[in-house]
Amino acid sequence: MKTFSILIIIVSLAGTCLAKVDLVTLPQRDTVQLTIYNSADLTLARESRGLVLTEGNNQLQFSWDNTLIDPTSLDMVPLAHGSQIDIVSLVFPPRVRNLGLWNVSSDMAGKVSVEISYLTSGLSWRAFYMGTLTPDEQVMRLQGYVRVTNHSGEDYENAQVRLIVGQVHLLDSIAELANRQEPYGKPGPELRLERESLRRRPKSKSVLVRALTEAPMLSSVSANEAKDIEKKSLSEYFLYTIDGTESIPNGWSKRLISFDTDEIPVANLYKFEADRYGDSVIRFLSTTNDVDHKLGTSPIPGGQLKIYRDIGTHGRLSYTGESAFKYIPVNEDVELNLGEAANVKVEPVLMATSKENFKFDKARDPDGFDDVLTYGVTLTNTRDIPVKVEVKRNFDTQYWTLQHEGFSGAYEREDLDTVKFTLTLGPRSETQFNYTVRLHRGTRQEDWKVH
Repeated sequence: MKTFSILIIIVSLAGTCLAKVDLVTLPQRDTVQLTIYNSADLTLARESRGLVLTEGNNQLQFSWDNTLIDPTSLDMVPLAHGSQIDIVSLVFPPRVRNLGLWNVSSDMAGKVSVEISYLTSGLSWRAFYMGTLTPDEQVMRLQGYVRVTNHSGEDYENAQVRLIVGQVHLLDSIAELANRQEPYGKPGPELRLERESLRRRPKSKSVLVRALTEAPMLSSVSANEAKDIEKKSLSEYFLYTIDGTESIPNGWSKRLISFDTDEIPVANLYKFEADRYGDSVIRFLSTTNDVDHKLGTSPIPGGQLKIYRDIGTHGRLSYTGESAFKYIPVNEDVELNLGEAANVKVEPVLMATSKENFKFDKARDPDGFDDVLTYGVTLTNTRDIPVKVEVKRNFDTQYWTLQHEGFSGAYEREDLDTVKFTLTLGPRSETQFNYTVRLHRGTRQEDWKVH
């Protein structure tokens, strides 16, 4: 197991001579908290440890070999006796990589808890979801999960995990800062120029660390308690805090439960639009991230959703489809594309065509007419439940009129060049309707009126 090497050198000085040097290994972490972004390779780690200090000057040696810690982000603050303890400086010895030396002045002797924080690379998370529909597919149970992956080089045991949704702008990647030969670059003129440039840059990283360290360190939670997730807004970011603690060794991924919500109302819709989907019928599942739909307490991070249906036999499930979606704000509708539906078909067939109502110019040449197209549309549902179907037909002009026959559903002009038919098919049923569209060409467009 890879861990940091943190040592305390207790130094007592008598006059100008070194009297005594004690080398002490720091105890294990008491707590550790990881705040992981999903939009950047960035994690804020905050850990508390107990230091045994002597009165006077103390030196703390901190090593982060084989990890991806950004040394320029290292910080330490006492969690108690702050008025008696002064973190004087953090020094990086020359020609030594991945090593820092803290100088600590203390007006007291004894054990003191401190918080060490830093930015690191190599930790990531992503969200994924499982939806289970009831047999009638009107209600869904939605289970949310996050998968945390650790390639930081460090084992994190009993860590509280916090997840950040939101974009962050970094001037330098944490991995690049962690792999520098010297924490602040090479000495000499190049370093002076770089420092001048840094003074002129926005201090986005320090602002980020400050924003993320506003919340207190974690309290101890029994591993047997049910996990929950706390959600709150941080300016343009959204913070998810998973209840309890988890051990995430280096090189491992771990799945954590985010939420589990029953009885979410959903709507199924089967869409046919040849210009967009070809000859296939595409199934969509829609809901809203609001209180009425048993959601709405926080945004939902984007991720992959797999949908199953409870077939009502000994808890068995059948796979329905899957969809990827982006971040869903509170009170926003979401429509999920579940892919091609094999058990619902829409088949339009051109039955007749003609040209009518010719108009002529002064030279008696035709300069306008109507294209008249008659289609028969057959809809088939082989499922054992009713389905709602939306059929869109697109035309190559905005000047058109339409009549239908045998259609009992809802009909509307969707936009300038599209008509939409919506109807519900019963279980294992088939229906047919016809429509005739009149497309006005040339000067016949002058006679066109919206019906």
